[in-house]
Amino acid sequence: MKLDLNVRTLPEVAADKIKLREYVSKTHSIPISDIWHIEIRSKSIDARQKTIYIQQKLDVFINENFIEETFDLPNFPNVALQEPVIIIGAGPAGLFAALRVLELGKKPIILERGKNVKDRVSDLRAINVHHTVNEDSNYCFGEGGAGTYSDGKLYTRSKKRGNVRKVLEYLVGFGATKQILVDAHPHIGTNKLPRIIQHIRECILASGGEIHFSTRVEDILLNGNKIIGVKTKSHNVFKASKVILATGHSGREIFYILDKHKIEILPKPLAMGVRVEHPQSLIDSIQYHCQTRSPFLPASEYSVVKQVSGRGVYSFCMCPGGVIAPCATAPGEVVTNGWSSAERSRPTANSGIVVELRLNDLKPFQKFGVFAALEFQKSIEQKAYALNGNSQKAPAQRLVDFVNGKISTDLPKTSYTPGLFNTELSEIFPNLIYKSLQEGFKEFESSMKGYLTNEAVVHAPETRTSSPIQIPRHSDSLQHIRIEGLYPCGEGAGYAGGIVSAAIDGIKCAEAAILGKMTSDR
Repeated sequence: MKLDLNVRTLPEVAADKIKLREYVSKTHSIPISDIWHIEIRSKSIDARQKTIYIQQKLDVFINENFIEETFDLPNFPNVALQEPVIIIGAGPAGLFAALRVLELGKKPIILERGKNVKDRVSDLRAINVHHTVNEDSNYCFGEGGAGTYSDGKLYTRSKKRGNVRKVLEYLVGFGATKQILVDAHPHIGTNKLPRIIQHIRECILASGGEIHFSTRVEDILLNGNKIIGVKTKSHNVFKASKVILATGHSGREIFYILDKHKIEILPKPLAMGVRVEHPQSLIDSIQYHCQTRSPFLPASEYSVVKQVSGRGVYSFCMCPGGVIAPCATAPGEVVTNGWSSAERSRPTANSGIVVELRLNDLKPFQKFGVFAALEFQKSIEQKAYALNGNSQKAPAQRLVDFVNGKISTDLPKTSYTPGLFNTELSEIFPNLIYKSLQEGFKEFESSMKGYLTNEAVVHAPETRTSSPIQIPRHSDSLQHIRIEGLYPCGEGAGYAGGIVSAAIDGIKCAEAAILGKMTSDR
């Protein structure tokens, strides 16, 4: 017999199989010898009160053997000789689109401007150590896209967008731990993602698909209002009647290509701000109401949303036990982001803290038309680069000093490898963002006592929260509103935000391209 139980235990009980079995036996009057196996189906932390509890959903097998569930990958057909579907970009949207194309018996041809995960490493070192940005290979461009170096956070609120479970099971099939199917806020870890991405690549190639690295698309080929292929920077031409555009939120060149052909694109509101780093122990003490975090609890995270004069100021992409990374995609700009390893064991925690922007906030940039938000984004990044001495050093202040409009006398050690540049951040941000952040941090302190401290450091800027452009598409066919065979997809097209939602959108676009309809959410 199998019992489905919801239990709420102390962390030390949840972490110990023997103690958990004893707890279930005692609270449900089941002889312990009759409990043959306990399988944890879901797990979350309840830290709302002083005493921390772990909420778990259990399958308890009573006098019955447990048969472990397997997550085998589909038996992909060999598609080497089948009709091609071009996929531009090898991030989560592009890779999952390719897998679904394989499942449906067509041939995915992925064109990726960056390098494979192994060869990307030298370019990441170059930006961290030598402050040299390779505009085709960096934290955003390359195999796996920005997702490879965003710590693999898999939590999404977009449950209605599609089959989240299907994406997670795919990842388990390619080597992720089954724990991502259990945790309320699952993540894989930047140190483990490259191996999983490599396995996906090997699967696509073994099934007859193609992946071309260091291949930047320079133009699209049209016959009237139908797409017929693309041309690369090296002047190679790839022909296909179906093209999935999954270039990510930093693939700016593709927007200019579309505009050149007078293909409709739209400016999209976005959010910008800073990345704040605290000692992880401080965040633990706030979130877990303790002096020292229990060894049975993970590094704590936080999510805060406040309203400042009717405008959202909120945390974004929080990385417990993580580091801040330089994520510029072109020379002459500074961009910050964050990531964590699977263990989340670093001594610092960081999070983007951003301000909601609206299109009417960008009046000085309206002369750029549809590129107003993009040009505003670029202006902040370029100003940060110029102010810090033309390097990848991040302009920074201690947090209380930032709120008080005071230049810090010194800056503590940071996880941001290129280093910091001490300056008043009002030199970088317009008043709207600067003042909103100052007031927002005061509001954060009201929810998280101890958050507003000079132990924390504000790094600037955090600008790549989402794409500044949306590529409009039909809601049913997912094709561009005017170009037949062109499928705008994922974060870069304005239809996703994060690994899972981008992967879901990739799957849907593949289905729409081949079947003319979406089936994966049923």
